[in-house]
Amino acid sequence: MDMPTTYLISDSSRLLRRAFDNRVRTLGVTGPQARLLLVLSVTEGENQGYYAERLDVEPITLCRMVDRMEEAGLLERRRDPADRRAWQVHLTERSRPMIERLRECVEQLNDDMQAGLDANQRSLLADALERVRMNLGGNPAPAYRTSANG
Repeated sequence: MDMPTTYLISDSSRLLRRAFDNRVRTLGVTGPQARLLLVLSVTEGENQGYYAERLDVEPITLCRMVDRMEEAGLLERRRDPADRRAWQVHLTERSRPMIERLRECVEQLNDDMQAGLDANQRSLLADALERVRMNLGGNPAPAYRTSANG
């Protein structure tokens, strides 16, 4: 019996997240911290609620993560000029080399994940997954980009 596509996607996502988390840990950050840095590298300066939603975590969880990353010098909070109660999150100069290493890590993971697929199969896979994402209500804007995927 063939496995349902929903199971294959879900299990592949779990394995991909595990592989990502293990790889970025060698760079000194957790998987969620790495994802936040990558999202910030494209959409810097939004409020914490925006990033909590993008990472699918509770706002208090994101707040604690930003606290730790701010203490490590990777992020900084700035008052939102439009709402003095809100904080915008920004990268620091210290985080920029880390982001480059994270992008390299993502590119290598992408290559490893698609080993054995030719260029046409890779393109078809990306197109199919984008359609699935959009069918499930995904935002057409990517969470982040690497130099390899545009």
